[in-house]
Amino acid sequence: MCSATATNAVDPKIIDLLNKDPEGLAHVSLEYFPPRTEQGVKNLHARMERMLTNTKCLYTDMTWGAGGSTAELSLELALHAQKTGHVSNLHLTCTNMEKDGDPIKGVHDALQAAFDGGIRNIVALRGDPQEGENEWTATKGGFTCALDLVKYIRKEFGDDFGVSVAGYPEGHPNRISELTEDEVKSMSESELSRCCTHDGITYVCKDDDYKKEMDYLKEKVDAGADFIITQMFFDAEVFKTFVEDCRTWGINCPVVPGLMCINAYPGFKKMTKFCKTRVPKALEEKMDSMKDDADAIKKFGVEYGAEVCRTLLDSGVKILHFYTLNLEKVVYGITDELGITSGLTEQS
Repeated sequence: MCSATATNAVDPKIIDLLNKDPEGLAHVSLEYFPPRTEQGVKNLHARMERMLTNTKCLYTDMTWGAGGSTAELSLELALHAQKTGHVSNLHLTCTNMEKDGDPIKGVHDALQAAFDGGIRNIVALRGDPQEGENEWTATKGGFTCALDLVKYIRKEFGDDFGVSVAGYPEGHPNRISELTEDEVKSMSESELSRCCTHDGITYVCKDDDYKKEMDYLKEKVDAGADFIITQMFFDAEVFKTFVEDCRTWGINCPVVPGLMCINAYPGFKKMTKFCKTRVPKALEEKMDSMKDDADAIKKFGVEYGAEVCRTLLDSGVKILHFYTLNLEKVVYGITDELGITSGLTEQS
């Protein structure tokens, strides 16, 4: 158990906030990533302040770069958010956290600094491979997965932190397989519902691998995770099925939908291919039809985002978690369209 005393005002735990019904249609939460330049950081500070004021977001996520590449800046930005009125949700990974010869000291020090700064919420992640590497490898003597990190937080800090973990409605990208023609023809109904096709190649998290994913998610929750934030998706039915599967597996905590805003055609294509994300045929055709019209893409991003959100809200979802890409316009468009906010589109 941590014995330090925080000197700043202490954030509430997000799980306690999630357990309260929203005053309006739904809660909103926003996720940002650390910019590459000093000016970018200043711009992000201003944007985060505006978006907190405008959306009254329930909490604010700050990501942790691949391979721990933004560790120091991620922590600084999360602490800045905490000090400026956000409920800060710091992403923390197991990757490249060796310090003073100790494979886990970097993790402990980051948790301690967050705690001392009043942060009380952590997203426990394995993390992506370091830049230039294709596969993730554990540091000798360090953590091997997000489950290890959840267990460590609970062992060393008890209930001082609220902890969330990632969930993958379509399966973790590492468990998504490229299919042969014969395998495509023999997919099960559940595989058909979550498969994707990119550049003519069909991919899916096979049923056996999906079961392993759900078993592992159950382990993370049983080890002390309070709620789940999902990987991005563009098919609302996939999310609804995932929530049903969570309940079947005895995972009864809140499941927060992670929503990637469509801001630009190249970024959409790159990210969905990289993550092997399911893109409904109608969405793919619409995006391809206006790929050279940046303004039309943004407008459609608002329309499609609002459509997905309405489906989620109709299914009982009470919070919408937006991967903002450090941008405002499409988020405001969606929240205005839903009636969560009003008049923000004209301001952006």
